[in-house]
Amino acid sequence: MSAPGIFLQGHVAIGGAPLVPQITLDVAPGSWTCLLGPSGVGKSTLLRLIAGIADEATLTGTLAASDGAPLRGRVALMAQSDLLLPWLSVLDNVTLGARLRGADTQPERATALLEQVGLIDHAAKRPAQLSGGQRQRAALARTLMEDRPIVLLDEPFSALDARTRAQVQDLTAQLLSNHTVLMVTHDPSEAARLGKAILILNERGLAPWPVPPGAPPRPVDDAKTLEAQGALLAALRAAP
Repeated sequence: MSAPGIFLQGHVAIGGAPLVPQITLDVAPGSWTCLLGPSGVGKSTLLRLIAGIADEATLTGTLAASDGAPLRGRVALMAQSDLLLPWLSVLDNVTLGARLRGADTQPERATALLEQVGLIDHAAKRPAQLSGGQRQRAALARTLMEDRPIVLLDEPFSALDARTRAQVQDLTAQLLSNHTVLMVTHDPSEAARLGKAILILNERGLAPWPVPPGAPPRPVDDAKTLEAQGALLAALRAAP
């Protein structure tokens, strides 16, 4: 699987009202980019545009994959909520996309993914029987089951406690290596740990932010990562 980059240039409006100003978003192929900024500036809308599900938004400009092929069919979106269907088992939730498309559910592959995310012993359980971290791992397995080279993450770890969040971050970084990942987050520590590139979006536009040294996921107690986290938080707090 070759993971293309994403190129978006233009401005976005909803119902004729401006939302995102003129920006150039250039996400490198096969790497993890973190997008931060205040609420209401259009971060999630950008993800939905790339995923092709933002019917309420209008992009005036260009949206393309770096290899020139269509984005359609090559993008998976993992939302803030796990969106597991409560009446289905974990295994059936993981294979839901294939079943809705009338495609092969690939039970052996789904089982292997549940093994990778540490949920094989919970495959027959319903979501209500899982912890928050387990539910997010199930959602991750479902995302991986789609086998898309581009993965969009919309604050997928925000509801987890600090210990579980770090564990699921590490697992996600491992399983999404070689994918092109664009993640919206409000957590500077998350961006400092996971980002190969960090971008800040606000009402004025989009700007890059320096990343700490070292390959993601960076250790939670790494001095340079903590320094970058603090500087990023200060910059976000200082923004008008």
